Amino acid sequence: MSMKKESPWDVQLHLAAARGDAKRLQTLLDSGRVHVDCKDKDGTTPLILAAAGGHYDAVVELLQQGADPNGKRLTGTTPLFFAAQGGYTDIVNVLLKNDAVVDSFSIDGSTPLFVACQCGHLDVVEDLIAKGANVNAHMKDGATVLFIAAQNGHVKILELLLGRGARTDAARTDGATPLWIAAQMGHDHVVRRLLKAGAKVDSKRHDGATPLFKASHKGHTAVVGELLKYLPNLGILPNGESALHAAALLGHMTVTRQLVGAGADPLLVNQEGFTPLQLAMRHAQNQVANYLKDKIRSRTTAPC
Repeated sequence: MSMKKESPWDVQLHLAAARGDAKRLQTLLDSGRVHVDCKDKDGTTPLILAAAGGHYDAVVELLQQGADPNGKRLTGTTPLFFAAQGGYTDIVNVLLKNDAVVDSFSIDGSTPLFVACQCGHLDVVEDLIAKGANVNAHMKDGATVLFIAAQNGHVKILELLLGRGARTDAARTDGATPLWIAAQMGHDHVVRRLLKAGAKVDSKRHDGATPLFKASHKGHTAVVGELLKYLPNLGILPNGESALHAAALLGHMTVTRQLVGAGADPLLVNQEGFTPLQLAMRHAQNQVANYLKDKIRSRTTAPC
């Protein structure tokens, strides 16, 4: 659908909204030369600009002048979406009072609750949930709000979502769960909280990598420590590797110690036919290689 060209008055109204100049907005709208919901080429309305800029007075003025609280840009995003993204609680609440749809979906499937979770705005998250926002809504790629909170390390938001019935193991289309993404990102507090909530410790992405494998690969020692309390699989995973192979390959000494201490086998053979010790030697991870050699030696000389 083609947007009709903006008039100079439209441009002025947009500028006033973006600047948060409520007086100028009033003057322009009272002139009757411009429509309160005039759109630019991206479908942006003055209310969207005012909300995105955190301009409360301008938002109120536009709503009083009859602006549509649910006007969407071409991407499907609304004034509430931008207010939630910015963490502007006062604007979020005035929009909700004026019948803004709490779960309006953008083209990629995200809602105002998504961006509030992504950006860590706890108070906005609380207000949106209080107004009935769906805590199990998911994007086109299957990522839920819990996934987004876990990915960004927002543990207080995560706890709030879990308390409101967010599904702990809701996976993205590639199989990655909130625990998986938190482990990969190194968010040990999130990992601890999810495990306590009953998240499956060995939830696998479609390539067969588990949270422990990802954390070992990245050298996230605190995460590895949390996962080991829940007895994760230390053997060969569906991706043909073990967590110890990942740690040895990259020379993560502390993780190597943690895994061997938990019972990981330095002589386990991966799908290419190599042990963690051989991988460490091939990649000149000498500290890890020497440690693994010592472990193997002490094991063979141990009394029966």
